[in-house]
Amino acid sequence: MSFGKWFAALCLVLPFGIGCATADTAAAPELDRFHHQRVDWRPCDQERLDEAGAQCADVTVPLDYGRPDGQTTTVAISRIAADPERKRGVMLSNPGGPGGSGLDFMVDVGAAMTPEVKASYDLIGMDPRGVGRSAPVRCDWPRGIGLQAAGPDAASFAASVASQAELAARCATAEGERLRHITTRNTARDMDVIRAVLDAERISYFGTSYGTYLGAVYTELFPDRVDRMVLDSAVDPERNGPVDMVRDMGPANEAALDLWADWTAGHERDYGLGATREQVRATVLELLRRSGEQPIRIGEFAVSAHELPLMLFTGLDDPRQYGMVAEQVALLRDAARGLPVAITPELDQGLAFVLAAEPEDNSAQMAIMCGDVDAPRDPLWYWNNLERSRTTAPVFGSFTDNITPCAFWAAPTEPRTVVDNSVPALIVQSTGDTRTTYANAEGMHRALSASRLVTLRDVPIHWIFGRYPNTCVYDAVNAYFRDGTLPESDITCAAD
Repeated sequence: MSFGKWFAALCLVLPFGIGCATADTAAAPELDRFHHQRVDWRPCDQERLDEAGAQCADVTVPLDYGRPDGQTTTVAISRIAADPERKRGVMLSNPGGPGGSGLDFMVDVGAAMTPEVKASYDLIGMDPRGVGRSAPVRCDWPRGIGLQAAGPDAASFAASVASQAELAARCATAEGERLRHITTRNTARDMDVIRAVLDAERISYFGTSYGTYLGAVYTELFPDRVDRMVLDSAVDPERNGPVDMVRDMGPANEAALDLWADWTAGHERDYGLGATREQVRATVLELLRRSGEQPIRIGEFAVSAHELPLMLFTGLDDPRQYGMVAEQVALLRDAARGLPVAITPELDQGLAFVLAAEPEDNSAQMAIMCGDVDAPRDPLWYWNNLERSRTTAPVFGSFTDNITPCAFWAAPTEPRTVVDNSVPALIVQSTGDTRTTYANAEGMHRALSASRLVTLRDVPIHWIFGRYPNTCVYDAVNAYFRDGTLPESDITCAAD
């Protein structure tokens, strides 16, 4: 049956129209009572933060900045304090996602800083609104993540359409009006309340992945309140959202899969997945075919073609994880053959999150993505893209080109933020990034016309400073945070 017929039948039973929100056009309100609130610092009751000597607090912010006298919400922050005698400012942060908890993020970032730089800033972690300890979005999803692969054919795509529509409907039912206010622009406004509460005229900032987009939005809304900003593994502001940003990952991950296949072929004795790139790829494609015909039973889980590309995707953003990916593929291959396998803790944890929303789902990610940028509504649009991607991205196209819950989400309350300014920033990017491609960094570089770009060549890594030590990159970031002077020109770094 063609997808058109599947979709016609589906329209009879699915609640595609889940309401839409009107744009919020109110003028910026007076926020004095939020800016001058008292912050009560306390122990964080989180092992990594407590070991780092951090303190935590909650900051009250308006739920709707257009109605500051209305309902409020709280944003959880952490602080690793500067040396009082050497303090020069505060540094906020975001680890990406969107929807990632950032309360302990600065523990990792601080470890990459020189002692001089670390002593100069109050390092502020944050769970953005709707995330973690900040009144989290809870949509009661039956699985952990809103993104999934379409599967091999029209029937499996129709099932995916139904599933994505259900996720959107669950969020609308569970969160109601509050969902309209879980957006990047509002998180940027929250950051400015935090700035004022911390008695800072300006903020420095370190963001990775989606966190670079959040930082860029802050530069657009509050350009005079930016001190020193580093954006690591950048998102092109023009491509942020549930379609373009995700589709960019397809070809990038196919290229990364080739690198992994080369590595795995060199370890054929360890994993038995093939002695050449082509043989390893053939093993992966055979797994995809089998999972499309019948889910692969492993441990307590049944892995279908909707989940398998995502499981591969999660391990290709760091070459140090290639062995783990190869081990998991070998386990899935053996399970598909009906052989007894002992599931590893890492694979068990990953499958529990994707398939069973354990310990919790990541519905905040979709709330932010869908709340920022509208997505095409017609499933046929996605189907046509999927058909084209079967040759250009045979493993990951069914994931990166698939429909998302955003196709059934309420319309965003505000227009996409156009980032076009000359606020200084240092952008850091690997040429082999599989999450935010190098072209995204070039787009951010254009949007922030006074920025400089530090390029790490020939390493497939996502998030460098604080995750993947490189002397050239680390020196550039630390120098900028120390001196506040951008390099005279862009920099290219080689792998150590």
